[in-house]
Amino acid sequence: MITTMKAIYKLLALSFVAIGMQSCVNDLQDEINDGKWNHERQVLDIKFENQIGVAEISVDDATSGTINLSINVNAVPDLSDIKLTNLQLSYQAKSSISVGESLNFENPERTAKITVYSTTGEHRDYTIHVSEFAETIEGKWAIQALSIYGGTGPEYGGGAVMALIDKPWVWKENDGPACENDNILTFTMTGVSDEGNTSGTCLNEAGLDNKYADFTYVGNNPENPGETVDLDKFYRKIPVGESTWVRNYAENTITFTDKDGHVTVGRFENAGTEDLGNGISFTIADNAFSFTLDGTDDWTNIYSDYDKFVKKPRKYWITVKRM
Repeated sequence: MITTMKAIYKLLALSFVAIGMQSCVNDLQDEINDGKWNHERQVLDIKFENQIGVAEISVDDATSGTINLSINVNAVPDLSDIKLTNLQLSYQAKSSISVGESLNFENPERTAKITVYSTTGEHRDYTIHVSEFAETIEGKWAIQALSIYGGTGPEYGGGAVMALIDKPWVWKENDGPACENDNILTFTMTGVSDEGNTSGTCLNEAGLDNKYADFTYVGNNPENPGETVDLDKFYRKIPVGESTWVRNYAENTITFTDKDGHVTVGRFENAGTEDLGNGISFTIADNAFSFTLDGTDDWTNIYSDYDKFVKKPRKYWITVKRM
């Protein structure tokens, strides 16, 4: 009888614990559903029409934050009506502006504000600063020179920087790289992607000689004597005639695609001197399109023109000057 009563008491105790636990679970679930725990009020991502690149978002303190972004001013009449195209907030937060609505940045500070509210009623005011963006490669450019850094074993003196025309005997007479040095590049911007990448067309026009370079190597060929080598894969980086381009600001690249779908990827460089190591450098006077080349070490032919131009070209610059 005593054993039976103990079992009953234990069962009752367990029942009370279970009921209490269920009550706690219900209370916790109610609190979760009501959002009483959630004080989050952050902007995680934001995007406006004609925005370039990704916005920089920071939380300054409990009630304020800052957002910095760039707008392509060439695509809008002014900054008074800039439409919001994407807004991601922290869980259950709400904003004073919705996707599809616009903000006015047409003021001396180029700023506007949005407020984000948590489910508990707390708020954070974000100040959005807009920088006016203009695509720097738009317009006409005159090609000045084609230059490479190449060679196996630069640490042993095998590397060098030179213009392609410095060795005229390794190219076809009257049809080599010199034909490219009077070409005109015309860049037109036609759009901005959702990721903030600019894009457009590039027209590579022949100059007064009405010629494009033939990048066929006709110099000494120690591997296959007497044979020429087509080096378009290294040096025809900006397509002949019209092509399309995409500029990725996050990765600092520009990608060209020709009419046949062939793709080349490089960078648009500003004036300055690049240290290439081993006492070698290259100086850009105005601007240049640079390309990293994937040559192969050739220790047998180190120090030769063949090694530098054909086997182990390392980097290639098409230097340009705005017209």
